[in-house]
Amino acid sequence: MSSLVTTQWNPAADEGNANAAPIPLNDLKHQYHSLRNEIDEAIGRVVASGRYLLGPQASAFEQAFAAYCGVRFGIGLANGTDALEIGLRAVGCGPGDEVITVANAGMYATTAALAIGARPVLVDIEPHTMTMEPISLARALSSATKAVVVTHLFGRLADMDAISAVMGGRNIPIIEDCAQAHGAERSGKKAGSFGVFGSFSFYPTKNLGALGDGGAIVTNDASLAEAVCELRQYGWRTKYRAVRPGGRNSRLDEIQAAVLNAKLPHLDRWNAKRREISERYRHAIGGAAVLSPMTAAHVSHLCVVRTKLRPALQAHLARDGIATDIHYPVPDHWQVALRHVFAHDLSLPQSEAAAEEVLTLPCFPELTGEEVDRICDSLAGFAAQRPQP
Repeated sequence: MSSLVTTQWNPAADEGNANAAPIPLNDLKHQYHSLRNEIDEAIGRVVASGRYLLGPQASAFEQAFAAYCGVRFGIGLANGTDALEIGLRAVGCGPGDEVITVANAGMYATTAALAIGARPVLVDIEPHTMTMEPISLARALSSATKAVVVTHLFGRLADMDAISAVMGGRNIPIIEDCAQAHGAERSGKKAGSFGVFGSFSFYPTKNLGALGDGGAIVTNDASLAEAVCELRQYGWRTKYRAVRPGGRNSRLDEIQAAVLNAKLPHLDRWNAKRREISERYRHAIGGAAVLSPMTAAHVSHLCVVRTKLRPALQAHLARDGIATDIHYPVPDHWQVALRHVFAHDLSLPQSEAAAEEVLTLPCFPELTGEEVDRICDSLAGFAAQRPQP
């Protein structure tokens, strides 16, 4: 599940900050340079070893990341969307089965469900958290439901207790899409440890990002872990002996695993910095936009404000040389490519409203104090003007 970095900044529009350098939505070069020696040494060891797939680096990362998430097993995969697809196969989902998910999270869970021939069923979101609404989930459950994919969106944990209560002991696996929530926790439990498994992406912009694509599944279920290990490599239990249908090639390579091993010890510090930056923005923007308080349950993968004044706020920030983006502008049921999947009259009012109001601000640990000050000043300036919607 990946968040593409784009910029809405146009130098020609920067009238108020002619001498100021533009502030990007993200800048991966800064993180690399801050860990350059560690990363270069890690990559060098892999290249020199001659072992590039399913080797010691991947094993070490799988163990370390599972321990970090507070579960028994971690299985590295090629990317986060593969993690969702392979995980759905591993819990027994297949053609004709219903997979419940949300429409405001970039289409990744929907894509995974469709890839295995399942039918995605979309439910609405809670307006304040923009994560799955338990009441909407309860209404969607049916005899055909074979899995529920709960997305921890923008870095915020969904209300897993309420969602579990709605399930009422049904034998339906709850899957956590943790692609944007590395390290988020509530009551001592981390993202990935609430459901039957958690799927992760290590796309470069994630809180824990590789230097290319990467993904993982974490779980406490030994049988599920075994199934995922087989499915990620052609269904093999031993070399050239395929025992599980639906297998494919989806492996976390040794170089990416080595990079992730080098970065993992820094994750909590980076998350704390993201929360600190987001809190500063929240105070600066005041009542002109909604940005929830940051807690340990929110690791601010994306700092997303919500306002009916989005065009005005985006233009104001662009004039000050500050990049923004929209995550996500098109709900799944409005995607042209999915017109054949969802009923034309499907209505998800909260998801649709969010798509019209969300705006993503720059928020990454390597932002300088001066850059954060500039963004806060711009947000405060917008709040002082308070243009009418």
